[in-house]
Amino acid sequence: MADLPSLLLASLSPGTRRQAEQNLQTLSLQPGFLPQLLRLVLDASQDRSVRLAGSVYLKNTVKSRWEDEESAVAEADKVTLRRDLIPAMMTLSGLSDKAVRAQIAETISSIAVTDFPEKWPDLIDNLVASLSESNFSVNVGVLQTAHSIFRPWRAATRSDSLFTVINFVLSRFGKPFLQLFQYTAGVLLSRSAQVASKSDLEFAAQTQVLLVEIYYDLTCQDLPPDFEDTQNQFFGAPSGLFLQFLDWDPSELRGDPDDISPSLPSQVKTHILEIAELYVKLYPETLQGSGAVEALVRKVWELIGSGKLPGLADDGLVSQALRFLSTAIRSGYYKDIFGSRDTISSLVQGVVVPNIGLREHEIEQFEDDPLEYIRLDLSLPASSGGLGLGSHDVVTRRQAAADVLRALVGSGLETETTEVAGAWIAQGLREYNENRTKEDSWKAKDTAIYLLTAVATRGSTTQHGVTSTNALVDIVQFFSEHIFQDLEADPGSVHPVLQVDAIRFLYTFRTQLTKPQLLSVLPHLVRHLGSNNYVCYTYAAISIERILFIRQGTQLLFAQADIHEIAPHIIHALLLKIEQAQSPEKVAENDYLMKCVMRVIITARSTLVPDYEKILQRLVRILGIISSNPSNPNFDQYIFESISALMRFVVTSNPATLPIFEQALFGPATIILQQDIDQYIPYVFQLLAQMLELHTTDVPVAYRDLLQFLLTPASWQQKGSIPGLVKLLKAFLARDSAHMVSTGQFTAVLAVVQQRLIPSKINDVWGFQLLQSVMQNIPPTQLKQYFRAIIVALLTRLQTSKTDSYVYHFVHFLLFSMAINVEGLTPDFVISAVEEIQPQLWSQILTNFVIPQTPKMSPKDRKVAAIGLTRMLTQSEVILREPSMKTWPLAFDTLAKLFSEPQHLTSKEGEADQDAGLTMIDYEEQTAGYQAAYSRLAASETVEADPVAFSKPQIKSLLTAVDPSSLPFVQSLVAAGYIA
Repeated sequence: MADLPSLLLASLSPGTRRQAEQNLQTLSLQPGFLPQLLRLVLDASQDRSVRLAGSVYLKNTVKSRWEDEESAVAEADKVTLRRDLIPAMMTLSGLSDKAVRAQIAETISSIAVTDFPEKWPDLIDNLVASLSESNFSVNVGVLQTAHSIFRPWRAATRSDSLFTVINFVLSRFGKPFLQLFQYTAGVLLSRSAQVASKSDLEFAAQTQVLLVEIYYDLTCQDLPPDFEDTQNQFFGAPSGLFLQFLDWDPSELRGDPDDISPSLPSQVKTHILEIAELYVKLYPETLQGSGAVEALVRKVWELIGSGKLPGLADDGLVSQALRFLSTAIRSGYYKDIFGSRDTISSLVQGVVVPNIGLREHEIEQFEDDPLEYIRLDLSLPASSGGLGLGSHDVVTRRQAAADVLRALVGSGLETETTEVAGAWIAQGLREYNENRTKEDSWKAKDTAIYLLTAVATRGSTTQHGVTSTNALVDIVQFFSEHIFQDLEADPGSVHPVLQVDAIRFLYTFRTQLTKPQLLSVLPHLVRHLGSNNYVCYTYAAISIERILFIRQGTQLLFAQADIHEIAPHIIHALLLKIEQAQSPEKVAENDYLMKCVMRVIITARSTLVPDYEKILQRLVRILGIISSNPSNPNFDQYIFESISALMRFVVTSNPATLPIFEQALFGPATIILQQDIDQYIPYVFQLLAQMLELHTTDVPVAYRDLLQFLLTPASWQQKGSIPGLVKLLKAFLARDSAHMVSTGQFTAVLAVVQQRLIPSKINDVWGFQLLQSVMQNIPPTQLKQYFRAIIVALLTRLQTSKTDSYVYHFVHFLLFSMAINVEGLTPDFVISAVEEIQPQLWSQILTNFVIPQTPKMSPKDRKVAAIGLTRMLTQSEVILREPSMKTWPLAFDTLAKLFSEPQHLTSKEGEADQDAGLTMIDYEEQTAGYQAAYSRLAASETVEADPVAFSKPQIKSLLTAVDPSSLPFVQSLVAAGYIA
């Protein structure tokens, strides 16, 4: 433990990070480590970097190992942490170290998710007991802790268990919280002697910020009775606390004009307007007739109207104020406030237009920090559905102002809003056209385009852009008259912002244009990939990628024939921009470019065969550069997906090219595995599996040499590698099972399943996948001596820690093993192994698990269930013996009931598209892969062959074994498509 400070410091340096992290990992497994680490964090004599690194490591360890199956935190350490963390927050409040305090608060939140209230019942009582009317610094620690526990409720799905926890909290915390809120508000608003010094005032104001945030937490799911009873004290016009705080602006707490961090009063106002927006959305009836919303609207108008609060520090407040207006307009309850043309005109002139133009710092950002400019520019308010990649949390002023226009258009005020906004749009265009020689005349046109985009949009999504438009706006005409000229202009002839506006216009309204129109502008977008302006060429890449992703139903709008000529030029231009960077971090910085490469490859497919070697070499070279310091997970995903897609389509078109891919990829794959680059290992396993699956003859020695490494325990340590490892082992079993049998290596696969995967609640599904592949590919004669042990392992897990998911997959495995068409694998192969363990055990499993679970099978698994049960009923000798025969009618009845459900069968007309998973995938809407540390390569996956397909001779053999009285029923299986 004496080495802990030096190890934490070493973990912050790239040169010593990996070794330090390994040493910390070893140290962290010792009992008492986490409490000792917490004491180090609280030691004010330690270097702040050590304390901050320690707090981060404590948080991360708790998150990853608190409930981990293999390396869970010792119970004694859990008890100690639950006892010491709340006092730790009090100590940190005194030190005023916000960064360290935030990490400890998040640590408490992580523990509370699993332990509160069952294992930590006194948590809330301890927090309440720590609250003080005389020490606001202590209150900051208490309330930050409470907020860290309650904040996850904002995104939680409503459930009985959630409301049980909320009610538990409210019963203990609700009344003391409201009392402290009113007391603190009184102290601040009356400026009592208790906050005479600036320090005391700041602590009280920090307390108030947290109180307002917690008010939101406690009301975000439902309106508690105590809050409803006191609502008038907070919302009541004209002197409710919320309304008073919107005017509150003590001079001592005003920040520096150049400061970009919001002041404490600004934070209080922002959170109050978040609460107001929440109430308008969820509890509008409680505000009806009280005048609260009308008073809030007036306050907002006074606060931000006519360009007030111009500083960066107030961006969050202004954006939230505008969001509140949008929500109030959309609610439909306040048409008497917003419905008149005069009000709309005043709103546009006083609130929308002053906040919709680009400000000086945004223009500087366009030039100096282009990626951040793009990130913010692509994010739109959640209320509008979002046109880009961002979220509600990063909405800018101009986006929030534009959303006010969209709210008016979408609330039955389309005509008035379009006319009012149209006048401003015309004025901006006229101002630009009359003064083009002036240096900043472009700003007027930029504002006009942004206004037009806002007023023209009625509905939009992240994936598709604008989905419905304002019928009063002719988008195509506006594009032809005002946008196209900037799109086709040579670089430097118009301001780069206007060229970006033109590209963004295409991006936004891409689904409103026809395929011929899009094809006609695609060359212009490709030309802009060569621009020297970072935002311009990046937007061109983003727009090309989104245009190529447009779908009509389940079909992509653009096919390989549409872009086969231009695709190599697009890829060359994109890779050229990526390759120009001077460091691994800069190479991987712009993931938009690599995403566009991926999309072009997916669209162009086999037409890239003439150019594939050059493309592959460049992708591998880029991969080699970024692997020295992985820094951008999105870029990583897209480059591996690009390589995988290129291989998929080129090798499928020309199998002779497979050795070229292997020659190019085996070297980098080996380096990644040898250097243990954990971010890339899951991808490498998938690429290796993809190449192995593409082999149709003998498996090369290079793969066999790798197999021994894959079966070592070290390969399975990284949780994120497990799905990729399973995929690779399945490929070995499918392509090289004879060699695995001759060397006995398949037994090591069984050991992995029994010892590592099946016992794990996280990974048991991968264990079953691997077992199913074993059943399909290892001859029953070789498997027989090990099968009893497999069943014992499965039953042990069933007895010790079963879950609903485990029971489902256990039953599916049994039915799968009886259903698949493998020579020598009969239902009695499975049943006899079970009976060897204990006589009549199969009857118990059938009655207690298989029969109850079969009706719950998902549509995709019903065919396996039906054939498995059919083969058991018609081919098993054990099932026809007494006393097992008593279960036969129950199983038959279960089988018959499967046919009373709607059938979801694969037919020739609706066969699964081999490329469906690849063409449908969209990383903006995709959750993380199979598990947190694993990202699936869609291009490496194909639709697996039907594991229960039977030939006609096999069906004939099956039918002749059936009692004639049940023959019509079996024929019905054939007619329904369960048996091919």
